[in-house]
Amino acid sequence: MKNFFKKLKDFAEKKDVKFSLKRYGIDAMSAMAQGLFASLLIGTIINTIGTQLNIEILKTVGTYAMGAAGVAMAISIGYALKAPQLVLFSLAAVGAAANSLGGAGGPLAVFVIAILAAEIGKLVSKETKIDIIVTPAVTIIFGVALATLIAPAIGAAASAIGNAIMWATELQPFLMGVIISVLVGIALTLPISSAAICAALSLTGLAGGAAVAGCCAQMVGFAVASFKENKFAGVVSQGIGTSMLQMSNIIKNFKIWIPAIIASAITGPIATCIFKLQMNGPAISSGMGTCGMVGPIGVYSGWVNDIANGAKETITLFDWLGLTLICIVLPAIIAWAISKLLRKINWIKDGDMKLEL
Repeated sequence: MKNFFKKLKDFAEKKDVKFSLKRYGIDAMSAMAQGLFASLLIGTIINTIGTQLNIEILKTVGTYAMGAAGVAMAISIGYALKAPQLVLFSLAAVGAAANSLGGAGGPLAVFVIAILAAEIGKLVSKETKIDIIVTPAVTIIFGVALATLIAPAIGAAASAIGNAIMWATELQPFLMGVIISVLVGIALTLPISSAAICAALSLTGLAGGAAVAGCCAQMVGFAVASFKENKFAGVVSQGIGTSMLQMSNIIKNFKIWIPAIIASAITGPIATCIFKLQMNGPAISSGMGTCGMVGPIGVYSGWVNDIANGAKETITLFDWLGLTLICIVLPAIIAWAISKLLRKINWIKDGDMKLEL
């Protein structure tokens, strides 16, 4: 029996099937977020522009891009797991099925099922003389069957968790505003995907607004706090790109994270309690912050949808003031002030936040 398990382990290693937290929790999830960005998110942005400018072709393009979300996520996950070509291409059908059957928790269903289908497909890949038939057949049959069996349950569970978070936020907007803003913001800077987490839990409404606040605080916060070292190149790369660039510096001195975290702890409850900032656009936008200005655009697209559905009469000056303060102005001021204080007490030294740009 011991010899059998050794052979099984050796075979799995030969096929590059390795079970690890980094592989699935970081690499696969980060890739899934890119797939979501390249389909649902960019499609929503294009569709919103088309709707506002009344350009039908843009609305059509956006709709098709949004519809490809399941396929894009699954293929992105397969790519991160280094799936062979036939497995990679076969994941398109698996992703479409998992996303559709997963309902509101479609992204989480795709995440789980695409990983399993990709690894199974890798195990059978090139093991027969009719690989062109066997590999896609096994990958698709296994993946779609798995989607049929468990995707609805995964979707229901993710939806329930997301609903519980949103319910708690409605009940305790101050406390949950702090918690969600800080945790989702931290997730954005860590080498995991805050966007995928928000999409998987379908995090919208007030909770989504708190998540937007936290993510913007991290990106704008680091951009401003590190301006002394990185100048305007740092503002662009972190404020519109990603605060994840600071991860290696955080490992060297975790105190450089304090300004951004405090900013998120302050702006989160301001978003939920004062401005009632809600993310009624795509849930993935809740976890994107100012990356490509996707977070603010998501809030705006939610306003547009609310007006179209009759839930909102018009976009007010107060709405715009809240969005601007929460996403840009307040995190910039708070992070700058806290970083100045920490530099004075020598918790942050010159060069601690230097990036190789």
